[in-house]
Amino acid sequence: MSKKEETNEEIQEEQSEQVDESVVSETAETNIEKSELEIAQEERSEMEDKFLRARAEIANMSNRFKNERELLVRYRSQDLGKKLLPSIDNLERAMAIEVDDEQGASLKKGISMVLESVQAALKEEGIEEIPAMGEAFDPNLHQAVQTIPATDETPADTIVEVLQKGYKLHDRVLRASMVVVAQ
Repeated sequence: MSKKEETNEEIQEEQSEQVDESVVSETAETNIEKSELEIAQEERSEMEDKFLRARAEIANMSNRFKNERELLVRYRSQDLGKKLLPSIDNLERAMAIEVDDEQGASLKKGISMVLESVQAALKEEGIEEIPAMGEAFDPNLHQAVQTIPATDETPADTIVEVLQKGYKLHDRVLRASMVVVAQ
């Protein structure tokens, strides 16, 4: 082979190697770009997932706070009601006293008016007396202080006497009724 031919072959080999290197380089760049694209898509997917979770958590917190506010409003009278119950008991005891003179009768009438207004105010707030006399004993609403033997007139688990009235606020028991139950 002549020197010229050898040189041509070397040039062709070099060009071929350069072409191979540029193809490899382009392929590597494409792979890098492809992996950068995949990485970006994964990051976007993660961020979208985090965003959706945060949004759901905020919605849950908002609902929980709304429910808590509703409960606070619904049961706002609970503490006041508990504090007033002994006063109501005392007013009812005062009403149970028999009076003979006109002055006692007018005093009793005044106490009756006060008792009625307090009971009306409590009713407006949702505080009601728990029915007990003659009812079936319910341990959620009544506290059995004493038992007596059951008879034909009073079947078992029937309340025969109320020692202290019980009250509830909507569906919550403020004070259970203290009762005597037939067993």
